[in-house]
Amino acid sequence: MNKAKIGLIQMKVDEDKKSNLYKASKLITNIMLQNPDIVVLPEMFSCPYDNSYFPRYAEEEYEYTFNFLSNIAKENNIYLVAGSIPEEDNGKIYNTAYIFDRSGNKIAKHRKIHLFDIDIKNKQKFKESDTLTGGNNITIFDTEFGKIGLCICYDFRFPELTRLMVDKGAKAVIVPASFNMTTGPAHWDIMFKSRAIDNQIYTIGCSPARNYTSTYISYGHSIVVSPFGEIVCELDDKEGYITCEMDFDYLESIREELPLLAHRRKDIYAIIEK
Repeated sequence: MNKAKIGLIQMKVDEDKKSNLYKASKLITNIMLQNPDIVVLPEMFSCPYDNSYFPRYAEEEYEYTFNFLSNIAKENNIYLVAGSIPEEDNGKIYNTAYIFDRSGNKIAKHRKIHLFDIDIKNKQKFKESDTLTGGNNITIFDTEFGKIGLCICYDFRFPELTRLMVDKGAKAVIVPASFNMTTGPAHWDIMFKSRAIDNQIYTIGCSPARNYTSTYISYGHSIVVSPFGEIVCELDDKEGYITCEMDFDYLESIREELPLLAHRRKDIYAIIEK
């Protein structure tokens, strides 16, 4: 199969974990009318994006939230890229995305590698490392459509990571992300276009909806960009969902007509995974 339909869930996140989970479930039920193969949830979709919440909302793998998400994937016969949640493991907390196959089996897991520690003067300040620990694995998962890479939000700012996923065979990279009202308008669209063009892949960003009552206001604008840098679909800032098609025959034609990856001078430079 050379085409896959991907669905993005852009939801408002409130302070009630179970309410957030049931909202995600309801939105997935709604989006299933459009028959997606892969459904993506946003970064920290079960928990307000604030350091004070991460330890309180954290769960170990195979606890309530994990099982709830596994059941959604199985009941709807979809690949579920379950945004991210705070994961507790041996006293540490990670920003973790689980990926489930159509039978509800976990087929991959990504712990956010690059922690979002920024201080933009008079605008945005956040320090994930106050509560979170960074992961250290590059994440790829297999589907009947081919290999897909996954990273979380700030990870996507580091182009080496996307290129390493492409070197491992990824033809799309999915990014649950929560850009804010400073970085979003400035960088969101251009980053997803840039990574798509440089690597000749589909790039997919899935954000929470904008919530002005939150301490951290997400930009929204969940997006899919083609291997030629075209925006295939994009939401606004409000809660909702959207589906669009990824055509991997089109991807191969782009790579044949403009063979950037084949033209790399590996005799001069290389990116190497340690």
